Amino acid sequence: MSRFRPISALETLSLALVAAVLAIAPVAAAEGTSAAFLGKEAPAFTLPDASGTPHSLASLRGQKGTVIIWVSTQCPVSNSYNERMEALATKYQAEGYKFVGINSNKAETPEEIAKHSKEHGFTFPVLKDDGNKIADLYGASVTPEVYVVDASGVLRYHGRIDDSMKPAGVTTKDLDEALAALGAGKDLKKAESKAFGCTIKRVAKAGA
Repeated sequence: MSRFRPISALETLSLALVAAVLAIAPVAAAEGTSAAFLGKEAPAFTLPDASGTPHSLASLRGQKGTVIIWVSTQCPVSNSYNERMEALATKYQAEGYKFVGINSNKAETPEEIAKHSKEHGFTFPVLKDDGNKIADLYGASVTPEVYVVDASGVLRYHGRIDDSMKPAGVTTKDLDEALAALGAGKDLKKAESKAFGCTIKRVAKAGA
């Protein structure tokens, strides 16, 4: 007699729900993803915003540098940072930095991105990375994930915004501290930290 039994409809539904939860569950990006770029020139790129207007990294260079944040319209982790991202942008854009978001998720459309940005009052553009080419170029793997490029075009910081999805649990304001140090001409205490969030939903590669 066979030891195996058919999977019931209830068990099938349970497995599907587990898979759905895992798809959006926060995961950590591997520290060292962009180690090869740290202290070196950041890769150039040009991407369109939600209206189709192209923006190059060079055009986004601020007097003190550029803050690039991979974001999502649907990821609960990225969305928990919306207010903090805008607060940091408001603070540091006034001090000479430029902020830009990049959305590389395959199913999140320019229309959805424009609506999301308006709803959350973003004062920085969010660019659409079709085919996740720039995410691949930078090694970005989760949302939110941050890259700070200084005024000379050198990548100086990569990692998380801070250490807790919940504002009340924050003990280390990594991005805030990095920008303050760079703005003051000081060395960063930590150039890389572990970003955490939802995985970027990439397009399937040919032959994969």
